[in-house]
Amino acid sequence: MEKELENKIKQIKPVDRQLERQAKAVFDAVFKPIDGLGRLEDILCRIAAIQGSCQILLEKRAVFVFCSDNGIVQEHISQSPSEITRVVAANMAAGKASINRMAACCHTKVVPVDIGMQKPVEGCLDYRVTNGTKNFAKEPAMEREEVIKAILTGIELVFQYKQKGYKLFGTGEMGIGNTTTTSALSSLLLKLSPQEVTGRGAGLSDIGLAKKYKVIEEALVFHFGADYNKQEYSVISMLEKVGGLDIAGLTGVFLGGALYQVPIIIDGVISACAAVLAARICPIAKQYMLASHLGKEPAHEYLLEELGLTPIIHGDLALGEGTGAVLLIPMLDMALSVYYNQETFVKNHIEAYKRQKGD
Repeated sequence: MEKELENKIKQIKPVDRQLERQAKAVFDAVFKPIDGLGRLEDILCRIAAIQGSCQILLEKRAVFVFCSDNGIVQEHISQSPSEITRVVAANMAAGKASINRMAACCHTKVVPVDIGMQKPVEGCLDYRVTNGTKNFAKEPAMEREEVIKAILTGIELVFQYKQKGYKLFGTGEMGIGNTTTTSALSSLLLKLSPQEVTGRGAGLSDIGLAKKYKVIEEALVFHFGADYNKQEYSVISMLEKVGGLDIAGLTGVFLGGALYQVPIIIDGVISACAAVLAARICPIAKQYMLASHLGKEPAHEYLLEELGLTPIIHGDLALGEGTGAVLLIPMLDMALSVYYNQETFVKNHIEAYKRQKGD
């Protein structure tokens, strides 16, 4: 499996910047101020470069929601039990979760993926690697082979759904305890302390948050030594030691987007962590990522900065499930309607605005 992953990574190519410039010229010809839609124009022009055509297509889209259980919950770092993961996953499969409601408003398909829950849920795609991760406070979260299998699963899902005609993917997750996993990974990736990157997750008290800091700190020292945030580690090693399966699967989705030339929308802190992991494996993958929003978790802003991406939405979101990613989609639809506007400067017999030097 490791050789298979390496071969796929070698096939990833940079986006076509010339197409990005051509798409920008289309926007500039529309009867409106230059850069009138700001970063929305930049995102659509990047999508043109990713898709390999100035005929930008967004009409068929989906959000992958990776569901998994996290053994670190045994350390009581969450106010919710692991059973909640399964309940929410079942609601997603039944079309009743928050992500389903929001995705329906922008005609986006929700794809719940069981990549590692303790028990299967009817209606979720069954790609279970194992029955949840182990408690990384006491032992490695996963085996190396499990990490690679989860990453390959994410890549494969992008391939399958691109074959079905999907043009744009959002990322989401569901797994009690996964903000703890994300904070541990973010501390390693960003060389910051757990206190700098860890938030309250689903609503921890001050006492609960202090315990979360302590559990993460002690686990990182256990696996990587006292100078854990001064060293470099491989992506596979980090995931193997602290997990989780949802993050590994999402890492694969971001790599799959780069491999199969499909834009991938980053949701919250957990998918942003996966995006950084994917970029560490293959830096070119950053060119295929789109930032949606900035959430409450402290690590989120640091991770997006690491990727060189600026979010459009600043709403203090903390819902997860891919809800922030789907919020961006109707905004892109509206911007795309302007992109295809036939009311151009030429049609109105008016000289077009000129870009000033340095624009």
